[in-house]
Amino acid sequence: MGCCTGRCSLICLCALQLLSALERQIFDFLGFQWAPILGNFLHIIVVILGLFGTIQYRPRYIMVYTVWTALWVTWNVFIICFYLEVGGLSKDTDLMTFNISVHRSWWREHGPGCVRRVLPPSAHGMMDDYTYVSVTGCFVDFQYLEVIHSAIQILLSLVGFVYACYVISISMEEEDTYSCDLQECKHVFIQKLQFTE
Repeated sequence: MGCCTGRCSLICLCALQLLSALERQIFDFLGFQWAPILGNFLHIIVVILGLFGTIQYRPRYIMVYTVWTALWVTWNVFIICFYLEVGGLSKDTDLMTFNISVHRSWWREHGPGCVRRVLPPSAHGMMDDYTYVSVTGCFVDFQYLEVIHSAIQILLSLVGFVYACYVISISMEEEDTYSCDLQECKHVFIQKLQFTE
C-alpha cells in the first residue's frame, strides 16, 4: 500500500480536522459559546469515529463520518450567516449561548491588535454587561475571524467528504472481491469433494 492512498489522506485529514476543532473548542469555551461548544464536541467524537473506521477498515463508521460532514457544513454555513447577519440573524443576540448569558465571541475583545477598555457603568447598568467594554484598534473584526474559522471547517469537511466517499467505495469493492473469492473457493471445494467420492 502506498503512502498517498485515499485511506492515508483521509487519516491525515481527520487529524487536521481534530486539531482545528480542538483549537476552535478552546476559544468557544473562553467565550462561553455553548451552542458551538456542543457542536464542536459532537464533531470531535464523529471525527474520531471516522479516524477509527479508516484505520480499522470499518466502512460503516466512515459512512457515519460522511453523513456528519454534510451536517457539519450546514452548521458552519449557519455560523457564517449568523456572524455576517444574513437573513435577519444578528451577531448581537444570545443565540450562541442559548440565551443563558450575555457572553459573546472571545475574539470580540481579544482579537489581533484589539485594545480593550472597561468604561465606567451608568447608574442603571451592570458592570459585567458588555455594553461597558470598549474595544478599538482590531486588525480584523471578530465576526470575520469567526467566519474564517467556519470557512476552514467547511473546506476540511468538504475534502473529508470526498475522501470518505472514495475510501468507502474502495472498501466496498474489496468486500465484493473478497465475497466472490469465497464463493469461488466454496465452488472449488465442492468440486474436490465430488472428485474424491
